[in-house]
Amino acid sequence: MAAGTAGARLEERWRGILSVHARTMCEIDRVLHPHGLGASDFEVLDLLVAEGPGDGDRCRVQNLVGRVHLSQSALSRLIARLERDGLVRRSTCAEDRRGVYVALTPRGRDLHAEILPLQRAALARTLGDDEGPRPF
Repeated sequence: MAAGTAGARLEERWRGILSVHARTMCEIDRVLHPHGLGASDFEVLDLLVAEGPGDGDRCRVQNLVGRVHLSQSALSRLIARLERDGLVRRSTCAEDRRGVYVALTPRGRDLHAEILPLQRAALARTLGDDEGPRPF
């Protein structure tokens, strides 16, 4: 009986996490849609802002794969779309021709700076701030 109860609590907690994630992603998508971006697009731009300065303002795509929560092929399509929109540029790694770098363009950096407050406000609304209660 105790194992069933523990399992039910664990399952309830898991469903709560999924619910918070879904609400948060939908809210971010909603506020970024007028700017032509979704939550995953923003996440890539945000990671490039954080990662880029350490390596000549660029990041290996492979370093983004585990942090964006997309498959490698989905991430490649997303980066291709961001490149078409002029927000990032790709280049090949000279030392390892299989490696691909991605970097923000000035337009991508400007757009990130413009929409960062919108994304952070969406996070605050759905997740609460440091002083508010956590939803899970």
